[in-house]
Amino acid sequence: MPTRAQELAWPAIAAGESALVLAPTGSGKTLAAFLAAIDRLMFTPAPGKKSATRILYVSPLKALAVDVERNLRAPLVGIVRQAQRLGVTYREPTVAIRTGDTPSRERARYQREPADIFITTPESLYLVLTSLARSALTKVETVIVDEIHAVVPSKRGSHLAISLERLEELRGPDAP
Repeated sequence: MPTRAQELAWPAIAAGESALVLAPTGSGKTLAAFLAAIDRLMFTPAPGKKSATRILYVSPLKALAVDVERNLRAPLVGIVRQAQRLGVTYREPTVAIRTGDTPSRERARYQREPADIFITTPESLYLVLTSLARSALTKVETVIVDEIHAVVPSKRGSHLAISLERLEELRGPDAP
């Protein structure tokens, strides 16, 4: 059963509009943001032949990013199983996480083989955008910034705003 926050957010999110979802902790804000994006990711063709990230999730906290990555995998498995049961054609999404603790071999793998869903922190996003790995972000369709209130009033918020502007520039004028 969807929460009130999800019911109110889904129409705008499903339409591809920008949305700011304000609700108490545990009300399903992050899930609301992810579900429409995952649906598009799994059931619509990828833009272009080369793999690229289509969903970018930014968390101000490394621990939250790790939790989201772990908690996202179970619903993805469930969606894949349901699609298989229904005989629906789908694309199984890949997930990568990058924080300050991510080993260099995983960072290099993301640069070679970008994941469909990329989970990161503001600082690591900045590092990706200023490296060769930025090419993986040219096809981003959905950006989810969680717990934005934790960074906006600080220098981290200013840096995140600059990174999001860089991302917009990288994606080009015709990006969704």
